[in-house]
Amino acid sequence: MTADQTTRDHWLDGETKIADAPDNHGDETHLWLRLLTCTTLIETEIRRGLREEFDFTLPRFDLLAQLERAENGMVLGEISKRMMVSAGNLTALVERLVESGHITRTTSPSDRRVQIVTLTPFGRSAFGEMAERHRAWLNNLFSGVAADERDTLLASLAKLKISVREGLAQER
Repeated sequence: MTADQTTRDHWLDGETKIADAPDNHGDETHLWLRLLTCTTLIETEIRRGLREEFDFTLPRFDLLAQLERAENGMVLGEISKRMMVSAGNLTALVERLVESGHITRTTSPSDRRVQIVTLTPFGRSAFGEMAERHRAWLNNLFSGVAADERDTLLASLAKLKISVREGLAQER
């Protein structure tokens, strides 16, 4: 293997490697790898932007996004379900955001075991700035896809989501 091939293979995504050697790989594998590649590229750019422009992580941003929609705050269990993370991971994330002043954590008056997490005014303002940049990054990344193509893609991905859920239900 030449140095150029080694360098090329280092940055190649799985989908491109499959395209170079398509034998024994079905359409499903190619589709999955394309979705994974797109998701990874987009997520990497969003993480980079949040880190460089706001010194913030994607999980923190995601938590603020959940809270931004809940005027009266949310209980930790609901946030955990929506973000699809364990309560343990969420607890550490909440603690960091409490320390930075982005959120508050209070005990529910009806059940002392339940914690309610709410955005602070500072957190709401900071999230607004980050969300605006987040939209700009996505607009830039998706600029090569026309509006009608995005609509078609959304409809196709909705079908795929249903198919995946049905496939999961059949396996259980």
